[in-house]
Amino acid sequence: MGRRGDNVILTGFSGTGKSLVAKEVARRTGRVFLDTDEEIVKLAGKSTAEIFTQDGEGNFRRWERQVVEKACQQHGLIIALGGGAIMDHHNYELLAGSGYIICLEASPQTIYHRLFQQDSSGPGGEIRPLIVGEHPLEQIHQLKDSRQPFYTAVDWTIHTDVLTISQVATEVLRAMKILGSAHCDTSSDIACRVITPTQNYPVFVGDGLLGTLGEKLRQEGFSGRAVIISDENVFSLYGYKVKQVLGDSEFDVLSFVVTPGEKSKGMGTATKIYDFLVEQKVERDDIVVALGGGVVGDLAGFVAATFLRGLSWIQVPTSLMAMVDASIGGKVAIDHRWGKNLIGAFYQPCFVLADIQVLTSLPQREFTSGWAEVIKHGLIIDGDFATFLDQASGELLELNPETLTQAVARSAAIKAEVVTEDEKETGKRTILNYGHTIAHGLESATEYSRFVHGEAVSIGMVGAANLSQQLGLLSPEDVLYQQTLLQKFCLPVNFSGVDLDRVMRAMELDKKVKRESIRWVLLDRIGHAVVRTGIAQEDVMSVLEELSQP
Repeated sequence: MGRRGDNVILTGFSGTGKSLVAKEVARRTGRVFLDTDEEIVKLAGKSTAEIFTQDGEGNFRRWERQVVEKACQQHGLIIALGGGAIMDHHNYELLAGSGYIICLEASPQTIYHRLFQQDSSGPGGEIRPLIVGEHPLEQIHQLKDSRQPFYTAVDWTIHTDVLTISQVATEVLRAMKILGSAHCDTSSDIACRVITPTQNYPVFVGDGLLGTLGEKLRQEGFSGRAVIISDENVFSLYGYKVKQVLGDSEFDVLSFVVTPGEKSKGMGTATKIYDFLVEQKVERDDIVVALGGGVVGDLAGFVAATFLRGLSWIQVPTSLMAMVDASIGGKVAIDHRWGKNLIGAFYQPCFVLADIQVLTSLPQREFTSGWAEVIKHGLIIDGDFATFLDQASGELLELNPETLTQAVARSAAIKAEVVTEDEKETGKRTILNYGHTIAHGLESATEYSRFVHGEAVSIGMVGAANLSQQLGLLSPEDVLYQQTLLQKFCLPVNFSGVDLDRVMRAMELDKKVKRESIRWVLLDRIGHAVVRTGIAQEDVMSVLEELSQP
């Protein structure tokens, strides 16, 4: 039959990693992820196990048909398909017509190990109701044999036994390219997509993207005037180019340039920008372009969020830290004399465009500082990514374009995943603050004049790891691993000459305080963060004293 759709459907037996792989592929391509089993649970209002127990497999399959029919009416999805769904001829015909079917394969022994011997964080996922009893391995053999003819009637097969989730996702992307799936974003610059109740936007990462800025704005439907907000250092390097690129796309361009540094991120500078926008008669159809690092992004975003009750804006980050962290997620803020980012909002940009080429002109200290946030993402969420950074540190520090693009794209995707799940830091997003409680305390205690932000975060992560070990959460080996990784990227792991009482007072005013108790983001293993409250002040002071030793 002729292929008309552009969906990508992952099928295969339970334990082959369909859902996790599909999520990763969706994240890398900017597509929408759909899990048919999850949709059935939503439709039925009960868990899979409850459906099988209370309603029977027949009702489960009827709901499954409804979900598949609805999914096949959509386009550009990455679909994780229930293991038995493809056996229904009606389902198969719809799926085959809606896109390309890729089977994730594994041996019965591998499936048994993943489903019954790995912990809940492994790729096996929920144990299916059809695999019960005293001899699960034998049941896996029998059930898999009955489904195998259907698993072979697909467009592509990937054997997953010895592959990680990330490696399987890479193989899926390769299959998509070979199969020629329409609208496949693997050849585009989209690293990931942030999807929140208020906005759905791409994050572009690549080498030499500044020249595409005007074109991408046009593609998003913008016209009229673009207001560049930048600082003196960045504007002197890239301001003219960005103005020219926007002008070539028929935008009228205005610009406002601020003094570099954290001291510009205050109400005084914001008021000057408001005055400029009023004088220039900027309207709600105009767009703000934040060209710079985290300070410029926070400041420009805050102005965009508050002027005329909200202007559209985009992020063009020029520092490593901004590319992987500050530009993604819509946290916009200015500082108060009592603390950093105390006045702000959540206001998402229309898109983020990160051109890694600009990192070649970044001062060495700024570039080094940015690795703290990249490493943080591996430490709190993705241990495999931390391993990649460890192994590729030489190429990354030498600015190898391909490796650097890979690292920035993956780090940005991790941030986007968390923001998509928790836009306003009511839950999971809190873990992004790993290392930041101590970091903000250090910055405030030194009046933002001694540490570059990433340096403070690096020291803060060492402190958080030490506190994690002190509380019995993290092993000494993992504490040492983190410290060695930070040092490999030339990041500091201690400090001296700072008033520890001032650091403590600043931490107590931090925005992560809830009911007068600091929410500490800690680790219980590399790649997994936890949040704890009620930690004794003397334990915290003990960690600070340890950090302050040369």
